[in-house]
Amino acid sequence: MKEITISEVGNYDTELVTIKGWLYNQRSSGKVKFMIIRDGTGFLQGILVKSEIEEKYFNLLDGLNHESSIIVGGIIKKEQRAPSGYEMLVKTIEVVQNAEPDYPISLKKHGVAFLMNYRHLWIRTERQNAILRIRTEVVKTIHQFLQKKGFFLIESPILTPAACEGTTTLFETDYFGDKAYLTQSGQLYNEAAAMAFGKVYCFGPTFRAEKSKTRRHLMEFWMAEPEAAYFDFQDNNHLQEEMIVEIFSHVLHHCSLELKILERDISALEKIKSPFPYLSYDDAVKLIQKEGSTTQWGDDLTGEDETIISKYYDKPVFVHHFPTKCKAFYMKPDPVNPETVLGADLIAPEGFGEIIGGGERIDDYQLIKERIREHKLPEKDYQWYIDLRKFGSVPHSGFGLGVERTVAWICNLSHIRETIPFPRMLNKIYP
Repeated sequence: MKEITISEVGNYDTELVTIKGWLYNQRSSGKVKFMIIRDGTGFLQGILVKSEIEEKYFNLLDGLNHESSIIVGGIIKKEQRAPSGYEMLVKTIEVVQNAEPDYPISLKKHGVAFLMNYRHLWIRTERQNAILRIRTEVVKTIHQFLQKKGFFLIESPILTPAACEGTTTLFETDYFGDKAYLTQSGQLYNEAAAMAFGKVYCFGPTFRAEKSKTRRHLMEFWMAEPEAAYFDFQDNNHLQEEMIVEIFSHVLHHCSLELKILERDISALEKIKSPFPYLSYDDAVKLIQKEGSTTQWGDDLTGEDETIISKYYDKPVFVHHFPTKCKAFYMKPDPVNPETVLGADLIAPEGFGEIIGGGERIDDYQLIKERIREHKLPEKDYQWYIDLRKFGSVPHSGFGLGVERTVAWICNLSHIRETIPFPRMLNKIYP
């Protein structure tokens, strides 16, 4: 018998095959028994018909516990009612290990707090499996898209001597007697790499010691961060739009079963096409104040503000030209109105908030030094970054896309914690 994965069953209709996996669920109906097999690539129903299988295998199923590891042999056949369109007529079962009977996560309803303590087992369930398979496709698409666009992958360091964003959200650690920090972003190093390779990106974990319990926050999350030389504000926004459209097109094409498991409204995802609308910061403040927000001109937008804005759009919207004083020190002021920056946040619809932040960077030597002083940052720690403006400085731009927020939006999840295999949240670091 040929060994296959569940994801491949469509290629083996009527053939006798074996699948290595685990017993996800089972039930009996007299002379017919049903089992759900999972193997990491999908879930498949197996049918045991007493008259068509050896008695030892038919009886064996009754003694198996949930999550027992098994090798199942049988004939694949079409079944329109099955989620994947196929099922298996089981002929043989080989037990690798009969799991202990006290498996803590039964298929009944459990509270999230309970499930989070068993995250190492929770990810085996069909819904969590679907979410994380979608995450994999999102990550794959980002890499493929950027490399197709000529971006070169550069790994930025996780340990850094200085902040990229605000200094109040840094995780500090000892570095052989000196202070070091877990990175908030690879951006500053990307800027250096862009001056060497033209177009670059990093993709990795970032850390924010932000004491927040909102549904959009994690202490450790992953970001895709492209950066390009000779790239202006509009170039940057256009790249973001292209990448989001590509991600959604890929997921719709390759993850139909996962979206079906999640009961996701496909029509909402099909609307994510170019062009994306633009909303100036000035108009955004007027809009949210009309809806009762207390945010004033000069303040950064809150999560609640972003939710209000998203109600007015069925696709992502660029909120652009934020006040200089509420954005990072490296954001380039608009030459027409230096009180605002050449930057934008991309706000997702359906209340999922900011998924991308980006903009053009300061390329002037004197101005970047002034900004570092204004933000009371230690100039010596940023000397290498300042050097980029001394030796061959050019206009350049970039952005950071939050993987978990993007996946939460695609999957329509109420909390970001389900979008990463082992989430790190405030007061939550186990398992």
